[in-house]
Amino acid sequence: MTSGRIIVVGIGPGAEADMTTAVVSALREADVVVAYHRYYPFVAPFVSPEAERILSGMKQERQRASAAFERAESGKRVCVVSSGDAGIYGMAPLILEMREARGSQVEVEVLPGISAFQKAAALLGAPMGHDFCVISLSDLMTPWALIERRIRAAAMADFVTAIYNPRSHERYWQLHRLRQLFLEERNPETPVGFVRQAGRPDERVSLTTLGQFNPDEVDMFTVVIIGNSQSQRSNGRFITPRGYYPQSLTTTATTPPPSLGQSIMIESFRTILSELDHEAMPLGHKWALLHAIHTTADFSLSTLLHTDPQAVEQLYERLSSGANRVIITDVTMALSGIRKGALQRLGLEAKCYLHDPRTAPLASSAGITRTQAAIRLAVADHPEALFVFGNAPTALMELCRLMRQGKAQPAGVIAAPVGFVHVEESKHMLLPFASTPKIIVTGRKGGSNIAATLVNAVLTYPDA
Repeated sequence: MTSGRIIVVGIGPGAEADMTTAVVSALREADVVVAYHRYYPFVAPFVSPEAERILSGMKQERQRASAAFERAESGKRVCVVSSGDAGIYGMAPLILEMREARGSQVEVEVLPGISAFQKAAALLGAPMGHDFCVISLSDLMTPWALIERRIRAAAMADFVTAIYNPRSHERYWQLHRLRQLFLEERNPETPVGFVRQAGRPDERVSLTTLGQFNPDEVDMFTVVIIGNSQSQRSNGRFITPRGYYPQSLTTTATTPPPSLGQSIMIESFRTILSELDHEAMPLGHKWALLHAIHTTADFSLSTLLHTDPQAVEQLYERLSSGANRVIITDVTMALSGIRKGALQRLGLEAKCYLHDPRTAPLASSAGITRTQAAIRLAVADHPEALFVFGNAPTALMELCRLMRQGKAQPAGVIAAPVGFVHVEESKHMLLPFASTPKIIVTGRKGGSNIAATLVNAVLTYPDA
């Protein structure tokens, strides 16, 4: 007898309007329709009265697939029904696997449908506008340990994430765990949408945030969608921008979009954060650390960078309020790395005394290094400046000596001298000055580039 055919159809979420014409035609031409009994009413109007109906309950997918092959192998045209899309948590994978296992010659065709997450997304707005993944919380055939690894990976990779099978009477805690894992990686203000019975008469659409989301409001007939770091709520809609507009929808029209350089820095910061255990870090310390690692690509700075409590915040306040207007660097290389636009915006002056005409004679007559002499002159002119060190440990030691003598009362100190001689000692000498806000790269590491970028972190603290 001529071999029959199996057509696996995705019927969409339930509404007739969401069913494709190809699926409707396949149902009308079928000799046999195989379906989960709760889905059959959605397709009943399209099934021929002469067609055989094979209906069964939950967890009987293998039996339905076997029945489909038996009818198709006898020459029948069989339609196997899946809700949503047949290839997404549907019957298509099982049918194709069974065909191989049976060694069957039956032709199998898969017709796509609108998946539940697509229908839910359309009702919410446009949450799947960028890279996304779909995770099922059903552990009937997948171990929970594997599901949790996938949840962690999705959260860390910043995917918009749709959740199928989020909750049932027996499976009550898994969605709570998923929310906890996402909160370790995502802002509590991340949009979360959930739709119950999408496309069906008792449809319900809800939009909230990850911090406010209550998993107990969800059941087995609900699809949950969690946004990524760019997702936003706007006028009651859930949107994940693709990138056509560089600024947030909430940005005013007069706010300029970020430059290409700013966009690259922002993306770099996101990459750094994805590799750092940063949740417990104070914001000021995190902001300084991001700048330091971005400049050096050296993650050891996560253990080397010391910031006094609220140091970044205090330094920004002192500089932006006008209490202190001058920044002093030990060498010109550190000076050149400080953002001129930020200095101008805040009305600040950055100076280095290394090439002051008084410096060389003072160094010669006092028997000290030129950087020591430069700091001595700077303290005489600006005892309350922010002092920044990216090269010379002797200059930092000179400042510490002048502070002990009461001749220097710095607004703060950024200390990142680099090298092997007196470097660590100079940093140890600075630490006891408890009333002075300090940012220190401990150990031997440092450099003018790090010193300058730490200044830039302070100057741009509102961006944190």
